[in-house]
Amino acid sequence: MNRFEGYMQLIRLLCASVLMVALAPVHADQAASTKRLTGLLNQAETLTGRFSQLSLDGSGTQLQETSGELALKRPGQFRWHTDAPMEQLLVSNGKKVWLYDPDLEQVTIQELDQRLTHTPALLLSGDVSTISENFEVSHKEAGDVVDFTLKPKAKDTLFDNLRLSFRGGVINDMQLIDSVGQRTNILFMGVKMNQPLKADLFTFEIPEGADVIAE
Repeated sequence: MNRFEGYMQLIRLLCASVLMVALAPVHADQAASTKRLTGLLNQAETLTGRFSQLSLDGSGTQLQETSGELALKRPGQFRWHTDAPMEQLLVSNGKKVWLYDPDLEQVTIQELDQRLTHTPALLLSGDVSTISENFEVSHKEAGDVVDFTLKPKAKDTLFDNLRLSFRGGVINDMQLIDSVGQRTNILFMGVKMNQPLKADLFTFEIPEGADVIAE
């Protein structure tokens, strides 16, 4: 995977994780699963923490591994900073997304896709009231761990399957699988919810001399 492909993947999904927890199946109907997921997501107006991201191809071969820090705030605002040596900064104010590569001195700007099936990051930071319209949702539960599986109802989506896992009511990991079997996995660490966040976290000033690509 080249760096540009990695950028586009970050914008499309922003997350995923292959923490496979052995869960005792507790089958619930669609409405109950959706209500449970919506309740867990809505309890976090803001969220901060660190992440570890792993990308695998369809055969399970590792493509890329990164780590960094994130901050999310409703509605639709997020800041995703990947550590060196693949340093990059992804910022959204809820309307636009800026992707900055300090090594290339390049900024890519595009409109934030508000569709949950095209911008899975909005499941954590956006309006989740339309989850039932966009996904078939099921869940399994064991102790304080709840594992959700979301399958898009539409065909023109960027992924075939999305998994969200919560531990003790807090997001623990995500896993996204696309149509060719590629997985993008993110494990969240040190997560804090509903802490006050400064507004300038979700704004971006283009550095002097940086190349700008507007899509």
